[in-house]
Amino acid sequence: MRAQGLSLAMAVGLLVAIVLSLFVGEVALSGEQYRQAFQDLASAPGEILWQVRAPRALAAALTGGALGLAGAILQGLLRNPLADPGVLGVSATAAFMAALVIVSGLALVPGAVETAAWIGALACGGGLALFTARVREPEALILFGVAMSSFFGAATALVFNLSPSPIATAEVLAWLMGSVEARSWLDSLWAAPALFLALFLAMRAAPGLKMLTLGEVAAEASGLRMGRLKMAAILGASLATGAAVALAGVIGFVGLAAPHLVRRLAREDPARLLIPSSLTGALILVAADVLARLVPTDQELKLGVFTALIGAPLFALIAWRAARSWRT
Repeated sequence: MRAQGLSLAMAVGLLVAIVLSLFVGEVALSGEQYRQAFQDLASAPGEILWQVRAPRALAAALTGGALGLAGAILQGLLRNPLADPGVLGVSATAAFMAALVIVSGLALVPGAVETAAWIGALACGGGLALFTARVREPEALILFGVAMSSFFGAATALVFNLSPSPIATAEVLAWLMGSVEARSWLDSLWAAPALFLALFLAMRAAPGLKMLTLGEVAAEASGLRMGRLKMAAILGASLATGAAVALAGVIGFVGLAAPHLVRRLAREDPARLLIPSSLTGALILVAADVLARLVPTDQELKLGVFTALIGAPLFALIAWRAARSWRT
C-alpha cells in the first residue's frame, strides 16, 4: 500500500473515532439535544459537546499523534523495534520536570507545566544527541536512554517522597497516570505548535532514516549530512514527546505500538512510516479514550493505565519475536 493511501485510510479512521467520541460520555444526549448543541453552542448540550467532549477528543488525537511520530522516528533512527520515548527516558524526564512544577505550586501559572515538560524532554533529547555524536552504536544509545529513564523515574519518586502536601502528591500521581479528561481548547493550542515543529524536523530527517536501513557505513557514504539528520530526528522525537506529556501526562506504549501496526503496509520504509505512524497513534489514543469511558467502573480509568494494560503484552510479544529473530 502506498504511503499516501495508508495515511488517508488512517485519517478516515481517526475522523470516525473522533466523531464517535462526541457521542460517548457520562451524560447521554438525545437526538433533540444534539440538534440543540449544533444550533446553540451556548446551550447546556452545546457546552457538553463543544467544551468537554470535542476538546478531549482533540487532546487525545494530538497526544497519540505526537507519540506515534516519536516512536517512528526513534525506531527508524536506532533500527530497533523496541525503541520508543519511554524506553529512551524522554517521557520520564518530561514527567519529572512537570512533577517539580506541580509540587512547587507553579502549576497555577498558565503554561508552566507544559513549558516544564518541554524543557525536560528537550534536555533529555539534547543529552541523547550529544551521546550519539560520540558513540555510533545504537545499542549503546538505548542503554544510555534506559539509564536516563531509571534515573528520572527515581527522581520523580523522590518528588513524591518530599512533597509537602498530600494534595500536590495526588496531583502528581494523577499526572503520571495520564489522562485527557477535562482538557480545553487552550491545552491543545499549547501542544499543537510543538507537534508541527516536531513533524517538520522528522521530515527533514526522513532521508537519513531511509539511508540508515542500509547500515551506518553506507549512510555515511551517501553524502547526506548524517550528523545533522540524526540531530533533527532526536530533537523532533523529543519535542513531540514533550508535547504529549505536557498535554496528557505520561501515556505509555502508543509510541511503541503505532509504527508496528503500519510498518509492513509502509514497506518497512522508516521515511514513509512517519505520517502513518502519527495518524495511527492518534487513532489508537482516541479509540482508547472512548473505550476507557465505556468500561463500567465507579471511577473512569486513567488513559495511561488503560494503554499500559493493552500495550505491555504487545511489548512482550515484540520482544519475544525479536529474540527469536536474533537467535536465527
